[in-house]
Amino acid sequence: MRILVVEDEPRMAELLRRGLTEEGHAIVVARDGREGLSLAETASFDLLLLDVMLPGADGFTIVRRVRARQIQTPILMLTARDAIRDIIEGLNLGADDYLTKPFSFQELFARVRSAARRGPIAQPVSLRVADLSLNQGTREVRRGFRPVTLTRTEYAILELLMRNAGRVLSRDSLIESVWGHADIENNTLDAFMRLLRGKVEAPGEPKLLHTIRGVGFMLRAEES
Repeated sequence: MRILVVEDEPRMAELLRRGLTEEGHAIVVARDGREGLSLAETASFDLLLLDVMLPGADGFTIVRRVRARQIQTPILMLTARDAIRDIIEGLNLGADDYLTKPFSFQELFARVRSAARRGPIAQPVSLRVADLSLNQGTREVRRGFRPVTLTRTEYAILELLMRNAGRVLSRDSLIESVWGHADIENNTLDAFMRLLRGKVEAPGEPKLLHTIRGVGFMLRAEES
């Protein structure tokens, strides 16, 4: 894969470049946020690895700008900040995953492989649960007449839940299906589910996304 690494700390940037190159990837390194943003907007990459704390433009700004331009390249954020509010902010802006420092390179490599396994949708299919609809051809999601705007990972989770409507999906199965076999941060799935629930269940709308305590999650219409 062709990967853009945006990391201002020279030692970490070199470790990432060397390790990912040894894994067979083509690596481009940007040492500040402005350079990283320019490359992300003008060049083609298969994955973006972004530090959060960057000079020029921070990682959150890069994610916001990239997604605003409808660039759907997978984004993995690398940071020493692990507060739940920072995780939620990054994911809500459109990042696909969040890895806090220090991390093992084996975990990083596994997440990179997971991003590579995500392929395009094979054919247009419309899924519906109650008044929630998802068109896999256009990736359009609606709750009744209300459009629902989702990030790449929120969409992947919702699609999986809708394909299995009425069935409980365990946390492990959701993580494996969406992120591959890589472990994710403890709060990442919960953060995504919180964001997704806020988008598909506006105030006054019937509940669709249910938490099954100790097991996982299920999408189903509440019985009237």
